[in-house]
Amino acid sequence: MMPENRTQFTDGSVEHTIASRASENRFADCQAMTALLGPITGEPPLMWGPSIVGFGRYRTTYASGHSGEAPRVGFAFRGRELVVYFDVDDDAQKASLSRLGKQRMGKACLVVKQLAGLDIAVFEQLVRGSCEAVRRRYG
Repeated sequence: MMPENRTQFTDGSVEHTIASRASENRFADCQAMTALLGPITGEPPLMWGPSIVGFGRYRTTYASGHSGEAPRVGFAFRGRELVVYFDVDDDAQKASLSRLGKQRMGKACLVVKQLAGLDIAVFEQLVRGSCEAVRRRYG
């Protein structure tokens, strides 16, 4: 039997989660992130697990045969950092990271101290590219 995905869609309130867990500065970033990602994805914000705010969803099956759902794009606030979950895997997307501003990029997550340090036009371009890549790959 395959294990369940740890991060699953929940019926939790995005607004309540942000309001009850975010500091004043982080609250403003979360509000701004929600305002940015909703129009780009065309999807409403939904809670995934206790702390990820996701937009849209897709189903994937891994090489192991394990399958599950995940948000197309999402974010979480972790202590003093904002983590944005999205796909940056083609060369053009990777090249854009150098113009984004102060951040560090993992395999599928962008970590920033504050949203104000980013070039929002570049960020929007990266998110759009990620959404397109996920749609091409998973439908």
